[in-house]
Amino acid sequence: MQGAAAALANSLTGGIGGEHDRLGGARSLLQPRQQPSNSTLQMDTTYSLTSIGGFLDEQLTILWMLQCAFLVFFMQCGFALLEAGTVRVKNTKNILLKNVVDACVSTMAWWAVGYAFAYGTCGDSPFIGYHNFFSADANDTSQTTYWAFWLYGWAFSATAATVVSGAMAERTKFRAYLLYTTFISAFIYPVVVHWVWSGSGWLSAFRRPDCSVEKEEPLISGTMGVMDFAGSGVVHMVGGGASLMGAIFLGPRLGRFTKDGHVVQFDNSSPANMALGVFILWLGFYAFNSGSTQCFYGCMPIAAKVAVNTTLATGAGGLTCLFFAVFNGNPGDIAPLLNGILAGAVSITAPCALVQSYGAVIIGAVGAIFYSLSSKLLLRLHIDDPVEAAPVHLFCGCWGVLSVGFFATKSSTEAVYGYANDWGVLYGGSGKQLGMQLLGVVCIGCWSCGLSGIMFYVLKKLDWLRTSKDAELQGLDLSQGIGSGMRGNCFPCLPCCQD
Repeated sequence: MQGAAAALANSLTGGIGGEHDRLGGARSLLQPRQQPSNSTLQMDTTYSLTSIGGFLDEQLTILWMLQCAFLVFFMQCGFALLEAGTVRVKNTKNILLKNVVDACVSTMAWWAVGYAFAYGTCGDSPFIGYHNFFSADANDTSQTTYWAFWLYGWAFSATAATVVSGAMAERTKFRAYLLYTTFISAFIYPVVVHWVWSGSGWLSAFRRPDCSVEKEEPLISGTMGVMDFAGSGVVHMVGGGASLMGAIFLGPRLGRFTKDGHVVQFDNSSPANMALGVFILWLGFYAFNSGSTQCFYGCMPIAAKVAVNTTLATGAGGLTCLFFAVFNGNPGDIAPLLNGILAGAVSITAPCALVQSYGAVIIGAVGAIFYSLSSKLLLRLHIDDPVEAAPVHLFCGCWGVLSVGFFATKSSTEAVYGYANDWGVLYGGSGKQLGMQLLGVVCIGCWSCGLSGIMFYVLKKLDWLRTSKDAELQGLDLSQGIGSGMRGNCFPCLPCCQD
C-alpha cells in the first residue's frame, strides 16, 4: 500500500495530464462537444479526451479497489474455516462466533477512530493522524475515491485483528475477545499504518499525491523509508505480535504439555476445513497484494507481476515445509504444508512488487524455514499457539520486511515508487535501505508486542482473560451457553471429546 501512492500519482498524471496518444482507442470514440471553429474544436477535443480519460481512470480505480476489498474480506472465511478445522470439536461454535465478532467490532472501530488515526489529513503528526473521525469530513462529493479506499483499509484492519483469535483459541473468555479486537483495530494497527503508509508518518518517505504539504526527508537519508508494499510488517507483524503476547499471557491449553515437557498433539476437528480455509486465504492474498497498487490506469502490469510473485512464493513455502517434514522422518502431514503455504504468502507481502520471480521463490522458501524454526522454538518454550499464528505472521512478517533490503531491484523500485534512493544489497544497494527495513521491523515489533503485552497483562490481572479449568475441559461451546458444535451423539462426557 505504501508504493501505491506513488503509482497512483503516476497513473493520474498519465490519465489526466493529457498524453493524447494513450487516450486513443475506445476513449477517442466518445464524441467531443461541437465548437464553431476548427482551432477551438481541436482544443476542446483534447480537453474532452483528457477529462474523459481521467474520469474513466477514476471509475476503474474505484472498481478495482472495491473488488479487491471484497476479496480481502473474503479471507475472513478462510480464517474461520482454518481455525474451526484446527481446534477441537468441542470449541467449534465458539471460535466461529469470535471470528464473526472480530469482523463486526473492527468495522465499528475503523469507522469511528481507526481510519482517522491511520491516515488523518496531510501534515498530521508523524506519530498518529487526528482528522476525519467517524468519516465526518468525507461527505464532500468531490472525494469520489474516498469510500473505496476506506473499504480497502477496513478489510486490512479486520485481517490484522482476526489473526489473533486462532492463537488464543479454546481457553479465552468472550469479553477478552471484544476488548482486544477493539484495541487492535482502533489503535495499535492504525498507528502503524500511519507510520508507514499515510505519507505523513515518520517511517514513510513518499508524499501523498493529494497532499500539498511537502514530506520531510526519511529518517535515514538516502533511503526510501520503510518499503512494505502490502503489509508484511504493517498487517502481519501487528497481528502476529498480538498473537504471541496473547498466547504467552494465556498459558498453554490444559494437557498440551506433559510434566516432563513433551508436547501432546491434539486432534484437529476437520482437516478438510483447514485445507479449504488455506485455499481461500491463498486466493485472498492476490487481492491483498495486487490491490495494494491502489490504482488502475498504468498499474495493471505491476499488479500482474505482484500476483505472479505471490503465487511463486506461496508454492515455494508449502513445498519447503513439506520437504523438511519428510526429511526429518515425519509423515507427509497436511498441517506443515498448509502453514508453509501461509508462511510463503506472508513473507512475499512486503516485497511482492519489488523483486524478480526467482527472488520471490527464495523469499517464500526462506519464509517457510523461519516458520518451521520459530514454531519449534515456541513449543520448546511451552508457548501454545493452536493455529501457529505467531510463527506464520510475526516471524515470517519480519522476514518479509527484511527481504526488501536484500532482494529489491532498482528498476522495480523505480517502477513502483517513481524514484529509487536505494534498493536491495544483493543488487548493488548501499545497505542503508536494509538498515531502514531493520528499523521498521524493530519499531513495529516493539509497538505491537509491547502494547499487546500491556493489554493482556491488565486483562489477566482483572481475571477477564482465561476461562476456568472446568469450562475449558467441558468445551467453550457448552460452558459459555452457545450450544454444541459437535456432531451426532458426541458429548463432553465421552472419551472422544476429552482431548
